[in-house]
Amino acid sequence: MKNGNLTNAGALLADESPVRHSRLFCTRWNGLDKAGGLVDAIDDREYSGSIITLLQSGVEFVTNHSMKAFKKLADRRAEYPEYPDRAVMEGLVNALIHRNYMEVGSEVHIDMYDDRLEIYSPGGMFSGKTLKEQDILSVPSKRRNPILADIFGRLNYMERRGSGFKKIISDYQFQENYKEKLAPVFDDSNGDFVLTLYNLNYNVIQTDPQGDPQGDPQDDSANSIIKLMKNNPKITREEIAKLLGVSPSTIKRRIGKMTNVH
Repeated sequence: MKNGNLTNAGALLADESPVRHSRLFCTRWNGLDKAGGLVDAIDDREYSGSIITLLQSGVEFVTNHSMKAFKKLADRRAEYPEYPDRAVMEGLVNALIHRNYMEVGSEVHIDMYDDRLEIYSPGGMFSGKTLKEQDILSVPSKRRNPILADIFGRLNYMERRGSGFKKIISDYQFQENYKEKLAPVFDDSNGDFVLTLYNLNYNVIQTDPQGDPQGDPQDDSANSIIKLMKNNPKITREEIAKLLGVSPSTIKRRIGKMTNVH
């Protein structure tokens, strides 16, 4: 607050933010691009308000459209996330904190596809240097919006020192199903910034320790089906089957078992 008026940072943090272009667009596309089939978008949301609300809503959207693979071990069941939680959080924090809020008519976007998600943010590197000119693991932390960064740091949404790039990369490398070809991609071309996080479970066959296919994991599949139907009541069996990596007949059978439970 300054002279009884909201500062720019205050306006962005207000519950009913008056900054019109401070919005978050989230879309779960059907397939590998923005024209994946008969139904282009499985879910499409627009969020406005405080940037803290935008952060929480964006993370929730990704969580709702992500599933975990699993493997039965001798003493436990190991879970394998599609997208590491910390990488998603760090990527969205960076997009909201470091975006160029002077650029009107553009918003932060999360676009989820079958094999990846992309987080788009208006504005390139604040230092003026492109990522091609720097070592991605040692990019200095220069903040376009230092007040926002400081507040997010005090709320423990981000560290107040150091680059988020290194944390995103290390979170991926920590995952058991990580492969080098699935490393996060940072692109700051054309004056904008796009982070691509690859789905670690895309095209992965779930097997038990002996290499045999898993049986019918009724409880897990039922929860996944219910979540997809809640997010999009008009979703078809074919679309659910594609998202879960099984056949439409399998989805029909599992829905039948769910409705026959008393």
